[in-house]
Amino acid sequence: MFSAADYDKLQQIMEESPDKKELLTRLLKSHRMEINAISHEIRNPLTLVYSTLQLIEAQHPEVLEFRHWTSLHQDIEYMNQLLEELSSYNNSTKLSLVRIDAISFLKALVLSFASSILDTNIEFTSRIASDLPSVMVDPVKLKQTLLNLLSNAKDAVISDSESPSIRLDADYSEHTIHISITDNGSGIDTNDMSSIFEPFVTHKKNGTGLGLAITRRIITAHGGSIQVKSTLGKGTVFTIALPVQKYS
Repeated sequence: MFSAADYDKLQQIMEESPDKKELLTRLLKSHRMEINAISHEIRNPLTLVYSTLQLIEAQHPEVLEFRHWTSLHQDIEYMNQLLEELSSYNNSTKLSLVRIDAISFLKALVLSFASSILDTNIEFTSRIASDLPSVMVDPVKLKQTLLNLLSNAKDAVISDSESPSIRLDADYSEHTIHISITDNGSGIDTNDMSSIFEPFVTHKKNGTGLGLAITRRIITAHGGSIQVKSTLGKGTVFTIALPVQKYS
C-alpha cells in the first residue's frame, strides 16, 4: 500500500503534465480496485466464520464459559473493523462535493459529539466564529474526519488526564477555514510524530493505524492540510485548514 508520502509525491508528479496525470490516475484507480477485491475476498469467509460462531453459541451455550471465547470474538471484530477502515482509506479521495453552511455543519457536529460524552467527566467547549462562509465539501467524509479527531482526543484525555478537557475552535482567514481540536491528554512522543499519518502505524491499543491516515487523505483530497502539535504529558492540537476559494 502506498504511504502518505508516496501519495504526496504522486500528486506532485501528476501536476507536471496531463500525460503523467492520466497515467498515474489509471495506476491509482487500479490500486484501489485491487484493495477492494482483496477486502471483499477476506470479508466473505470472515462473515461465515462469525455466523458459525453464533451458531455454535446457540447450540452449545457452554462455550461461553470457555476462557478464550471472548478474545476470539474480539479478534474477529477487530478484523471486521480493519476491513471497514481499509475500505474507507481506499475510497477516502473520492469526494461528493456539495455546498454547506460551515457554521450550521460545525454546530451540529459539536452537539453530536457533546451528546456522546455525557456519561464522562470530560469538559468539552467549542468556539465557532460567526463569519465562517459556506464551502464546497463532502459533508459525510468531513464529518468522519472531525469525529475521528474528537474520538482520538477523547481516548487521550480519558486515560491520561485528571481534569480531561477537549476544545474545538473554528476561524476564517485568508480564504481558509481553520478548525483546531485541542486536548490535554497524553500527548504524542516526539519520535512518533513523523509517522502518525502513515497507514498501519498505531500507538493505540487495539488501533488499526488507519484512522489518521484516512483523516489526512480526506483533508488533502479537499485541497486542505492538517497539522499537529503535541507535548508529551500535556496534550495535542490538530489543526485542519480547508480552502474556501478553490471550490466556491
